[in-house]
Amino acid sequence: MGSISEFYQRAILEYDGVFRQYVYPKTNGASSGRSMSWSLLSSLPSDICMSITEDTGGGACGFNSYCVLGTDQRPRCECPPGYSFLDPSNQMNGCKQDFVSQDCDGLQEANLFGFRDMPNTDWPLSDYEYFQPVSEDWCRQTCLNDCFCAVAIFRNSNCWKKKIPLSNGRLDPSVGGKALIKIRQENSTCKSVGEGSNNNDRSTLILIGSLLLSSSVFLNFLLLIVTLFVTLRFNSRRRKMLQLCPAMQGMSLRYFTYKELEEASSNFKEELGRGAFSTVYKGVLDLGNKNLVAIKNLEKVVTEGEQEFQAEMNTIGKTNHKNLVQLLGFCNEGQHRLLVYEYMSNGSLADYLFGNSRPNWHKRKQIAFGTARGLVCLHEECSNQIIHCDIKPQNILLDESFTQRISDFGFAKLVKTDQTRTVTGIRGTKGYVAPEWFKSMPITAKVDVYSFGILLLELICCRKNFEQNIEDERQMVLADWVYDCYEERKLSLVVENDEEALEDFTMSEKYLMISIWCIQEDPSLRPTMKKVVQMLEGDVEVPLPPGASSFVSKIYMSPCK
Repeated sequence: MGSISEFYQRAILEYDGVFRQYVYPKTNGASSGRSMSWSLLSSLPSDICMSITEDTGGGACGFNSYCVLGTDQRPRCECPPGYSFLDPSNQMNGCKQDFVSQDCDGLQEANLFGFRDMPNTDWPLSDYEYFQPVSEDWCRQTCLNDCFCAVAIFRNSNCWKKKIPLSNGRLDPSVGGKALIKIRQENSTCKSVGEGSNNNDRSTLILIGSLLLSSSVFLNFLLLIVTLFVTLRFNSRRRKMLQLCPAMQGMSLRYFTYKELEEASSNFKEELGRGAFSTVYKGVLDLGNKNLVAIKNLEKVVTEGEQEFQAEMNTIGKTNHKNLVQLLGFCNEGQHRLLVYEYMSNGSLADYLFGNSRPNWHKRKQIAFGTARGLVCLHEECSNQIIHCDIKPQNILLDESFTQRISDFGFAKLVKTDQTRTVTGIRGTKGYVAPEWFKSMPITAKVDVYSFGILLLELICCRKNFEQNIEDERQMVLADWVYDCYEERKLSLVVENDEEALEDFTMSEKYLMISIWCIQEDPSLRPTMKKVVQMLEGDVEVPLPPGASSFVSKIYMSPCK
C-alpha cells in the first residue's frame, strides 16, 4: 500500500463493538481495469472473540453461545450441540437449551445424558469447580454425576465444571483442550416418550370412537370391550414409562422415626460434638454405601412448625456439592427434631487447625478455597438462596480425604430467588457475627461473607480470632491486630512465625487483604462469595482495602444477647 495520503479514510465503531478503520484509494483504478472498494486497515480489538472476558454479561455473542473469528475478521456466533439461537434474526442474543435439563433430585438421570466434544472451545468465567490432575474420563464422569454441570472443559489434565448460563464463549486454536458438552441423549426424556405413546394411543381411541357411531349394537359392545382393553394397556404402559424415569417423581429426604435414630445411636451413647442448640451423636444406619452417620439432636427448636421444618429440610436436602455435608434425613416426631448427616471421619476444622501441630500452608489455602466454593453454592446455585448464618471452624468438617465440608446449615435462613434481604433474630457465634445483626439491619448473604473473613484470618494465622492468654494485648482480637498491621504496612508481622506462609508472602498478603475486605463494617463494601472465589483463584485483582473508618469496631465482637 502506498502513502496513507493517497487514500480516503473511514473509522467506525460497528455493531459488534469493534472499532474498525477502512481505506479507499483516491484514484479509482479504472485505468487498470480493477474495481476498487473500501479495504479494512485495522481493528481494535483485533479479535473481539478473545478480547471480551468479563464476569458480567454474555461476551461477544450472548449467553450459552460461542464466538468464532471469521476470515473477514468479523465475529461469527454459533450455538453448541443441543442448543439453538434465542432469536435467529439476531444471533448475538445467545442460545438456549433444546432439551430438558438434568434433574437434581438424585443421580437417576445421569445415564440419560452424554457428551459432544468441541476442541479448542471454552467459556472462561462460568466454572464453579476445578480439579487437577485428573483424566478425561474422570472429568466426564464428575460432570455427568453433577446436575449443575452443563459443560466440562478438559485441558492438560485439568478439569473445569461449567454451569448455565455459559458466558464469554470462544472457539480458537489458542484455547487448546476440549469442551465436553453435556446433552440429553435422543429418546431419553420421559416427556418425549410419554407424549409419543400418548399420541399414538389417543389416535387409536379416536378411531374406535368413530367406528362406534356407525356400527351395530353387537359391534358397539365388542368395540367397547376392545376400548377398555386398550385403555388398560395404555395405563399399564404409562406406569412402566414412569418407572423407567424415576427422577420425574422427585426425591425427598428420608424420614426416620425417633425410635430408629435412638437405636441407631445406641440410645445416643457416643457424642461427637455439642453446640448451643444441639448435640451430635454417632450412629449406624443401613443407607446403601453410607453406614456411619452423624445424628444431630436439635434441643431448643421444639416450637418450629412441622410444615416449615419439613420444607426447610427438603430444600437443604437437595443441595449437592463436594464442599457441603450431605443431609440424608430427618425426624420430626412430637417434640423431637433430629437431622441425619453423612459422617465426617476427620472431625472439624477447629480440631485440625487449633490442635498441637500446624497444618501446612498449602492445605490451609485449599480449605479456604473449598469453604468459599461451598458458600457460593449456598448463595447462588440453589433454587432458594441459603444464608448459613454460622460459619466458623466448628462447622467446617473434614471427610476421609480431608476435603472440607460446610455443615450445620439446618438453622440457615432460606431466601426465595426474588427476595434479597430478610430480617430475623440474631444467629451465629460470638466473634463471627456480622455487625448488622446488632443494628436491626436487613440480613443478606453478606453476613456469611463477614464470618468467612474471620475464618480466613484464622486459617492464615492458625489461631482463634480471640485469645485472652496472649502477651501483647493488641493481638488479643485477631481481626483488629491484622487491620492495625495493614494500616502500618507491616502485614508480614502476622505470619512472621510461619515459615511456609512467609516464603509465599505474596499469596499470604493477598489472602489477608481479601479477609479485610470481607470484614468491612458496611455490608455493601464486602465482596460477594463469588467475587471472593475469583480473588482467591487469582482471576480478579485484589484492590487495597479502604481506611480504618470503614473497618468494623471491636464493639461488635461482644457476645450475642
